[in-house]
Amino acid sequence: MTLREFGRSVGGRVLRRIGRVAGSVQERRPIPVDLLESDDALLAVFDAAGATGSDVQVRFSRGAVHVRIDRFRESHEDFEMRFPGRGLSLDGKAEIPDGVTIDPEAATATLTDAGTLEVLLPKVETDATASDAADSLDADEEAIDATDSESVGVGSDA
Repeated sequence: MTLREFGRSVGGRVLRRIGRVAGSVQERRPIPVDLLESDDALLAVFDAAGATGSDVQVRFSRGAVHVRIDRFRESHEDFEMRFPGRGLSLDGKAEIPDGVTIDPEAATATLTDAGTLEVLLPKVETDATASDAADSLDADEEAIDATDSESVGVGSDA
């Protein structure tokens, strides 16, 4: 083994190790999310680059939208992995603001071409009846796994 080959071998191992650490750190941090509000709904926008519908699980539980993404690395012919830096199992949540009541059963989730997951949560009127119904939804959990690369199922506790 020449000195040059030795340097490449060591350098490759170092890069792979650094990449694994970077991916591990990304998996420990929550998925970045923006929470937007209109008169009729909340919109939670999560970073979901590289995910497909079957990689995504969305559920509503205890006043928050919870997202889990289990994505995979595709192999690319004629290429070798040098720096595996992307996390593959990602979690995140968006807390529903106090005083806002949503209908999780009417929620929709969509993966966009821009690499985001958009979860639309319609608001419910805040009279006493709607508030009582929403309180019971907040205490329960229902989850629906995504099966489509465009539209993603949203679950809530029932």
